[in-house]
Amino acid sequence: MADELKVLTICGSLRKKSYNHALVRALPALAPEGMTFSESPPFDTIPFYNQDIQDASGFPDSVVKLADAIRAADGVIIVTPEYNWTIPGALKNAFDWVSRMKDQPFKEKPVAIQSASSGPMGGSRMQYHMRQSITYLNAFIFGTPEVIVSFAQNKFDKDTLELTDQQTKDFIKQQLAGFAGFIKRVRA
Repeated sequence: MADELKVLTICGSLRKKSYNHALVRALPALAPEGMTFSESPPFDTIPFYNQDIQDASGFPDSVVKLADAIRAADGVIIVTPEYNWTIPGALKNAFDWVSRMKDQPFKEKPVAIQSASSGPMGGSRMQYHMRQSITYLNAFIFGTPEVIVSFAQNKFDKDTLELTDQQTKDFIKQQLAGFAGFIKRVRA
């Protein structure tokens, strides 16, 4: 299908029962027709970035798999919590590895950012830092609407973690529709 848009989701939380993983799982039902999703390969076993490791043995297989998944996607949605007002360390480390590749996977790749948090800011400080990091990698950052899910404990079912807040669902639909158009413009 010519209009099919393959979107890779990268979740910055390592917990499977996190609000951010729940947000990733909610995306397919809220997406416009033709937008499909796949989750990124795991990055929790990637060693801390060290030039000596790269010089001695190249890029770890887990980094190569992540880079290949980014390259294969039409667009990427990063869904991540905020840790200490910034990007979670494991995710930042994965991007530090990927940033060293000559065939930069993020180059001119459309990227949207989402976050969910139990606090009032919803991960907004992390989103600011993420935009800086991803811009350095020459990605095309989708601007608005931004998805910042604050007080997530009130918007997801406490047992199933299903997104239940209709206003949040509607806002995510707006972002996904806008992101689909953005991807198509970048691809044209």
